[in-house]
Amino acid sequence: MASLKEIKGRIGSVQSTLKITSAMKLVASTKLRRAQTAIENMLPYDRQLNSILHNFLASGVTVVSPFTEERPVERVAVVVVASNSSLCGGFNSNIVRKADNVLEEYAKQLGKDHLLVYPIGRKVAQSLGKRHKLTEDYKMIGDKPAYKEASELAEHLMNLFVNKEVDRVEFVYTHYKSTATQVVMHETFLPLALNSEGEKNNKDGIMPDYIVEPSAEELVSRLLPKALRMKIYTILLDSNASEHAARTVAMQQATDNANDLLQELNLMYNKGRQQAITNELLDIIGGSLK
Repeated sequence: MASLKEIKGRIGSVQSTLKITSAMKLVASTKLRRAQTAIENMLPYDRQLNSILHNFLASGVTVVSPFTEERPVERVAVVVVASNSSLCGGFNSNIVRKADNVLEEYAKQLGKDHLLVYPIGRKVAQSLGKRHKLTEDYKMIGDKPAYKEASELAEHLMNLFVNKEVDRVEFVYTHYKSTATQVVMHETFLPLALNSEGEKNNKDGIMPDYIVEPSAEELVSRLLPKALRMKIYTILLDSNASEHAARTVAMQQATDNANDLLQELNLMYNKGRQQAITNELLDIIGGSLK
């Protein structure tokens, strides 16, 4: 059994750790609330934009766009969105694992020289950089997502696709469902898959009717780049909320574990003190009997 001094030292160490994890949980919770507000404010706009686009397609508009061009896949760009910092449970490791699977599959089909890897987040860059050649120009934009930076990344990826430098652009990121649940997603960004099923009114089944000037075709052609920029911004906000949720849960678990350990150590310390007092009393009694 450890000495009382050693146990007391461990108690002090655990108490210090407990203060840190509690503070980090409060910080992560505050950031999570802000991230939740940001993604909740953005999603209605993003959904309405896509709804308008799909309703136009359902009305018979023919879309001729370089962003929808399907062609044989020879070069692929994969954007992997994670975190700049750690202490967020399995958030980064889950993303890296999924990204590795995607990249290894493409490496077998096309070869590593035909892959462009865009890490967003320092942690994923450190992990993937050991096995893949990275393009790190946009590595730091995920910490505090901003539309301007998301738009710049979207423009870069769209130019790569339109100029036929890549034939497919894909994203690997984490989707925020709730504080306790985050799901790793793998989605195709380009070519853009457009369906012609518009949203109908739930009551009477009538398609929304829009008055469009100068033409529906021109409006759709302008909506597509905007929708793509908005999609990347939404992905960054989604991933950011997932990161803070994962860190909140991880710090809560660490705090709970520290409390449990503290109780065990206090129990050990009290038992040790009782044993020491009992031994001293036995020594005194034994000495008096002599």
